[in-house]
Amino acid sequence: MVGTGFQNIFKIPELKKRILFTLLLLIVYRIGVHVPTPGIDADALASFFSGAQGTLFGLFDMFSGGALERLSVFALGIMPYISASIILQLLTVVVPTLERLSKEGEAGRKKITQYTRYGTIVLSIIQSYMISVGLERMTSPGGAPIVLVPGLSFRLMTVITLTAGTAFIMWLGEQITEHGIGNGISLIIFAGIVARLPIAIFNTFRLLSTGEMGIFLILILVVMMIGVVAAIIFMERGQRRIPVQYAKRIVGRRMYGGQSTHLPLKINMAGVIPPIFASSIIMFPATIGNFITVPWIQAIVQAMSPDTIWYNLVFVGFIVFFCYFYTAVTFNPSDVAENMKKHGGYIPGIRPGKRTAEYIEKVLTRITLGGAIYVSAICVLPTLLIYKFNVPFYFGGTALLIVVGVAIDTVGQMEAHMMARHYEGFMKKGQLKGRT
Repeated sequence: MVGTGFQNIFKIPELKKRILFTLLLLIVYRIGVHVPTPGIDADALASFFSGAQGTLFGLFDMFSGGALERLSVFALGIMPYISASIILQLLTVVVPTLERLSKEGEAGRKKITQYTRYGTIVLSIIQSYMISVGLERMTSPGGAPIVLVPGLSFRLMTVITLTAGTAFIMWLGEQITEHGIGNGISLIIFAGIVARLPIAIFNTFRLLSTGEMGIFLILILVVMMIGVVAAIIFMERGQRRIPVQYAKRIVGRRMYGGQSTHLPLKINMAGVIPPIFASSIIMFPATIGNFITVPWIQAIVQAMSPDTIWYNLVFVGFIVFFCYFYTAVTFNPSDVAENMKKHGGYIPGIRPGKRTAEYIEKVLTRITLGGAIYVSAICVLPTLLIYKFNVPFYFGGTALLIVVGVAIDTVGQMEAHMMARHYEGFMKKGQLKGRT
């Protein structure tokens, strides 16, 4: 029973402590979103962002949880950290030193994490400086300057403030992952998206009351979102199960093995990582380009608006790439085949060793293509429909995928804690499988 499962949370001191710790740090993050950067005219900035929906500003503001709209100390959000992570993972494939570090276990992982932190600071400094320069040139629709006292002091203050804010968010995410429940970085993005739901609901009812949106259109959008959520849950739990047979072994006078099992391969093994990485790569240069008044750069930025075909083609391309890339980084068919062979396991009809690794890789390549198509469809199609309906908030497929995916992962980790201590989970029959 679901109710019994939630009651069991409070019977496990460690799980209760982890959940409360996670909630506390997420509250700290949401408080920081409302702390403004010095030297900004808040009214002029709000007036400028009033027309930012449906643009890259609106998309970036969604990932920052509204921090960019207020230009708070957390305005850069967690995107510099994600961009640095992408760069390090790509370099791990081509740089031998980093490749060796990635294979050195916990020590190597800590070293790569440290490099990621340094990269985050560098990217934050670059982005915050470009934003400060751009803000000095920007005005509200009424002509009021956004920066009260432009100059070197404002730029330096903005760089220090926004870089420190991103570093603090990065630390919060790492603390949640280590001492809380769920993935800290994903939960921070999750909290930013969910926090904007009340405003989105209020704006929808306001447009309904003024007659700008009809009740029939709202019902269509609600049904569409429910359908997308159901599709995400179904696909995220989908697996391709490869049958595995273990040969009988005689140890002393006892016989071991001989049982049949399966190797589960998830359809979407990369989870919510591909759309997050894809959005981060697109938004990083585009955000900087928004603050540069060179005509040809502005033309490119306009062409890459989220409601254009070019943006969506590039977005889908990055999603497909990161679905394959992240799956290749996190799952090695050769290692799986070797471990299977050591324990006397084999796939019926397939020779152990190299042939098994080739078969697993072949199956994985096929289902990853299906997973990439599913993720692309979820992220692009609802978003295009929402733009066509002129909905006054950015809550498309990308946001839904992140919210539902992170919720499934977090609940799955909570249930794993309960099941490990022999408590009943959220589902009476069968476990809620996350992507762990």
